[in-house]
Amino acid sequence: MKATSVDAVPNPTSQVDQMLAYVYEQTRPITHGVLADYIPELSKVPADSFGIAVATTKGKLHKVGDADVEFTIQSTSKALTYCMALELVGRKEVLSRAGVEPSGDPFNAIEFSPETRRPFNPMVNAGAIAISGLLRDILGEQKAFDLVLDRFSRAAGRQLSLNESVYRSEAATGHRNRAIGHLLLSVGAMTEPVEPVLDLYFKQCSVMVTATDLARIGATIANLGVNPVTNEQVFDIDAVRDTQSVMFTCGMYDYSGGWAYEVGIPAKSGVGGGILGVVNRQIGIGTYSPRLDSNGNSVRGVASYRMMSDSLGLHSFDLTNTGSGFVSSFFTSDTAEN
Repeated sequence: MKATSVDAVPNPTSQVDQMLAYVYEQTRPITHGVLADYIPELSKVPADSFGIAVATTKGKLHKVGDADVEFTIQSTSKALTYCMALELVGRKEVLSRAGVEPSGDPFNAIEFSPETRRPFNPMVNAGAIAISGLLRDILGEQKAFDLVLDRFSRAAGRQLSLNESVYRSEAATGHRNRAIGHLLLSVGAMTEPVEPVLDLYFKQCSVMVTATDLARIGATIANLGVNPVTNEQVFDIDAVRDTQSVMFTCGMYDYSGGWAYEVGIPAKSGVGGGILGVVNRQIGIGTYSPRLDSNGNSVRGVASYRMMSDSLGLHSFDLTNTGSGFVSSFFTSDTAEN
């Protein structure tokens, strides 16, 4: 299936629609990058699919291209399960399983912090598997994935599903992740048995989403954990803050520093081709294009975010961002006394 044209927005009228149409047309010709092939099922997806969606905290949605084409969420799920774990047991217990420091190593590295003997952060495989282990310990083997799928669905505003073929492909070939699981067990960052934890991890990565779903999930996080469409409190407010912080510093694999510098938006990518972005109190962004760069990030997705950040002034430190209205309110009545 080829990516659809900008006709997906036939008569763009709003400035956001016009911007999305422009970004889509400027980045659609990018064809370099490769499909993820270490998970066999991911190498079978249509390489040219491409969609962008933006959802506001007021409930509005803007999209272009293949924004409603389904793909597996993959590592983007790590941000959501981390948020869930923080809510369920709090910072202290979560930090006992995984830190919050950028690793400087590939996402699938079998490498822990020499000081803590724990994974560097929950956005790499080792940290995410440790978080899956924590969810298993809290909820039990049977209920853990049910709650994960339910929470993902509530954040997206629709019922999501598991891709059985991708799940089985990951389970059959995920030997490196099994090695990580046993290493986590050896240092006390996970409890036995290992296999059910890995099963949960493989399943959470195999949930089907669209770019629209990612945008809706991003808007839910941006809206202090409340889904803007359903008005349901999906995530805890404090957990949302901590999750965005780690997304900002660790969410884009080995490009996390460059991303924070150039794009400046809390985000999490996945080798399925999706990128989830959160602009606090404003919007959620979802992109999908499965061709990946050497870091495992979507090539078109990264290019799209760069353009959107520049066009809309979304960088956290952009001069157009006036900062917290709450803080500003303290100074509105100030007058010069000297």
